[in-house]
Amino acid sequence: MSSRVIVAGVGMIPFAKPGASASYHEMGAEAGKRALADAGVGYELVEQAYVGYVYGDSTSGQRALYHLGLTGVPIVNVNNNCSTGSTALFLARQAIASGAADCVLALGFEQMKPGALGSVYTDRPSAFEEFDALADTLVDAPGVPLALRYFGGAGLAHMKKYGTKMDAFAKIRSKASRHARNNPFAIFRKEVSAEDVMNDQMIWPGVMTRLMACPPTCGGAAAVLVSEAFAKRHGLNHDVAITAQSMTTDTHSTFDTKDMMRLVGYDMARAAANKVYEQSGVGPEDIGVVELHDCFAQNELITYEALGLCPEGGAEAFIDAGDNTYGGKVVTNPSGGLLSKGHPLGATGLAQCYELTRQLRGAAEATQVEGVKRALQHNLGLGGACVVTLYEKN
Repeated sequence: MSSRVIVAGVGMIPFAKPGASASYHEMGAEAGKRALADAGVGYELVEQAYVGYVYGDSTSGQRALYHLGLTGVPIVNVNNNCSTGSTALFLARQAIASGAADCVLALGFEQMKPGALGSVYTDRPSAFEEFDALADTLVDAPGVPLALRYFGGAGLAHMKKYGTKMDAFAKIRSKASRHARNNPFAIFRKEVSAEDVMNDQMIWPGVMTRLMACPPTCGGAAAVLVSEAFAKRHGLNHDVAITAQSMTTDTHSTFDTKDMMRLVGYDMARAAANKVYEQSGVGPEDIGVVELHDCFAQNELITYEALGLCPEGGAEAFIDAGDNTYGGKVVTNPSGGLLSKGHPLGATGLAQCYELTRQLRGAAEATQVEGVKRALQHNLGLGGACVVTLYEKN
């Protein structure tokens, strides 16, 4: 990168259940206002905006941002499935790093419906045809909804390969609830034990209970990125910088290895993380806090290994040692993650940015990880794309 990128401001609204939120454009506008206020800049200084959402018509980004002003600024609408928010962040960071702009807004929002995710355009080939076909050959789970089959199948593959027990996933979900208890923006703040998770409704016998899946959620989050020169010129907070970032998509291994873990993005995550470590000269042992894509507890477990937080096959021991929470090696999802905070698709990546920026500022209040200097973000979308971002305290 040719220019250091500063996270000058972040904003987020409390996440809500479908039907209990404001409309998408109101959520987006409010998140954007909060990020600008946190940065201490007016919308008229924003030179570009990247707006992410999955379920919405074209130019919904304009519908949200026109509440902030009609400045003629370029607004780019972004849709990259569940990695949409971090894709908007990736594009905003590139604009600053390249010198194309000095002040860019990344915004994400989602207004979702209850129930499992599904296709909107059923009159044309699905982007998931190849994924679905391979999943059908690898997983024998008739009646299990497709997203659950993907990630449950990945968890099952890990169980078969390494002898991982189902209660490892339950411990992840319990940990998420303990963290979310301290996050006022989380949708589920009730603490549950691993036993509660194991005794919940079984949606795939021996593999997954209902509590191991994240809920459909509505919400919005945003970040203002600026160049270091812009921050100094305007007297802005420059405590937090993005020092490395990588975005990857699928390779042949996603399909050729015939492995459910790889079908759901294990290799994308590992490649993106390795690129970030190479760019920065930082290793996983140097990371104090991580916000990762725990759409299912099963995905959190395999992501520990993909990011190098523990050895391959070592995730269960990592969990049992408490190395994934406060007092351990690296605090994962202090926000409560997607499992407890919620997962409004377009906003998720920017909500992760919100949490990690506040962590590095020492302003995360009840979720604060003490002494943190570096933070890692992992945001995954099937179909597919993965974005890994390293933040450091200046």
